[in-house]
Order: sequence, then structure tokens, then C-alpha cells
Amino acid sequence: METRATARYVRVSPRKVRLVTDLIKGKDLTVARQILEYSPRAAARIVLKVLSSATANAENNNKLSPESLFVTRAYVDEGPTLKRFRPRALGRATRINKRTSHITVVLEEKMPEREVTRRGLRRRKPPSETEKEKVQAETAETGEPEKERKAHGKPRTGKAAAGKTAKKAAGKAAGKKEKGRPGKVASGKKAKGKEAKGKPAKAASGKAATAAKKAKKEGPKPGKKVERRED
Repeated sequence: METRATARYVRVSPRKVRLVTDLIKGKDLTVARQILEYSPRAAARIVLKVLSSATANAENNNKLSPESLFVTRAYVDEGPTLKRFRPRALGRATRINKRTSHITVVLEEKMPEREVTRRGLRRRKPPSETEKEKVQAETAETGEPEKERKAHGKPRTGKAAAGKTAKKAAGKAAGKKEKGRPGKVASGKKAKGKEAKGKPAKAASGKAATAAKKAKKEGPKPGKKVERRED
């Protein structure tokens, strides 16, 4: 059962109060009181008053023992700001924002162990002996359990791997057969003639290109007049 207490229009900025409320979230009631009592912040005194009023509500209204309570929520909402002005140099005035905040603290009773087990909030039990035996058998065969192999993406070993390799080999053999089909083949004399004709032409073109490059680098030879054509 939840019990809450609120303090409204408190003349403290919500940013300062939130630093204190974050310290007591999820803490037991006694621990939260100790934290607030020994905190050096000024907002801790205000939050302590709200916490004590929440415990009083739990004891009197809901009839709960303070030993079984803990802080479930503690949050701060921003209230209206008071706007004031202060004179400054050269006849100017600057605004001062005096902020207010609404502080709420919510307490709840701890659940007994029986209810926790019914709702399944406890940690999962360790694996049974049968599961351990399965994992040991997998590690003995492959060197690593199946879950880890799938997670890491490692190649399979054993029958599955052998089946995959066999499928790959069959696919490669079928591809080679398709590539080796007979097609149109040129006769021997024609092929030799093409090769013989093509070689000297390539060589001649390469020599002409090198000669032209050398002529450009060296420039015109001395003693010869260069005639310019006018188009």
C-alpha cells in the first residue's frame, strides 16, 4: 500500500531539491532518514519534514509499521515563480526569478518473501543436472556449446559440415560441365593468320608513339626552318 506526503509552494528552486531526493530513492526508511540528517544541503531539512509526515500517514491512516517501509518515489515539480526586479547601472533594472517547488515523497511496504516467489521476482534458478550434461556433451563433441557457436557465427563441425562440403563439391562439378560445352571454334589457319597480322601492327604503333614523344621533348632540330601555316 502506498502512502504519500506533499509540500507545496516551498521557496526553494526545484533543481536544488532534486539533488537531495535522488539520494533517497529506493532506500529503506531508516537509511533515508540518516542520509537526510547528515546531508549538508539546506533542502535536506525540508525533504526530511516531508518524509516524516509520510511515515506518520502510514502509521496512523494505513496502520503500517515504519520498519517495513521504503521510499518508492520522491520527485519535485516546479511551482509558480515570483518575479522581482533590482536596480542596476545606467538606470536599468534586472529581473530576479524566485522559484518555488512542490515536493512529494511516496512510501510503500516491503513485500514478504512468499509474495516475491509467487510473482517470480526472484532470480532464476541455476540450470539442472540434465541441462549441464547436455552442455558437457556438446562441448566434448565440438569443443564449444551450440549457443556460443551460433552467437559467434563459427562454422559447424561434424555431419552438418560434411553435408555442406558435399553440396558445394557437386555444385562446382555441375558448373564446370556447363562451362565445357562445345561452341563455335575458328579454324586453325584463320586463327594463325589473325595472330600473325595483329602482332606487327601493335609493335609498329608502339614504336611510332615513342618516337613522337621523343620529338616533342627535344623540339625542332637546328638548321631547319619551321614554317607556320595560316589557316
